[in-house]
Amino acid sequence: MEDKIRLLTDNMRNWGASKTGFSYVSEQLPDELRHLKSAVTVMVRLSDEIIDHIKDKPTHTYFHHYRTVNFLIDQITLRTTQLLQDWGYHALAVPASQTIKTEEDRYTALFQHKTAATRAGLGWIGKSGLLVTPEFGPRIRLGTVLTDMELPYGEPVEESRCGECMECTKKCPAMALQGINWKAGMERKLLVDAHACSTHMHDRYRHIGRGSVCGICIKSCPVGNRRIRRRQ
Repeated sequence: MEDKIRLLTDNMRNWGASKTGFSYVSEQLPDELRHLKSAVTVMVRLSDEIIDHIKDKPTHTYFHHYRTVNFLIDQITLRTTQLLQDWGYHALAVPASQTIKTEEDRYTALFQHKTAATRAGLGWIGKSGLLVTPEFGPRIRLGTVLTDMELPYGEPVEESRCGECMECTKKCPAMALQGINWKAGMERKLLVDAHACSTHMHDRYRHIGRGSVCGICIKSCPVGNRRIRRRQ
């Protein structure tokens, strides 16, 4: 088993993942997916150069980069799923970026990548509603593969490490961030007004591309910002 886990991790890194993690998520899944008790998290680091060029609005380069990284993640999770199936396990790749509208939530997904990532110990949820990692801050994108393979699970992160920092909250152009420190199990709407964020992007930046994202909360976070670290 250890050889397979090592091979799985090495392959994901060779396919383009910056970091990976494993978590137990059966209790967070709907009934029809609970047999896929393990989550494999794929993390891909975003380009510092592209993020650093964001000022007060999204850029065409960031929009393209965001979509390209999502495509890469989907390729990694697809190949991971194929490998797990070849070994005889069940596996399901959760799309890197997909919105499923329900009666309760217009901006939800099949499964939250950030749930798997925090339970794998890869980081915490910032006041931006994004995963913040010690190494890269929020300058990452995530993917998830659900599987019934037994894996060495990480130690879950249960609360925010943002402290009193309010940089992302102050700079959000949509005023969509509530400035509240996250705790495990907290509803997203207590942190982020997803409708306000989406409406702001749609009304002002449709010319950049459908589903554009501004990236200002990512840029403003001091965690993982190498330029800030160099000045300290």
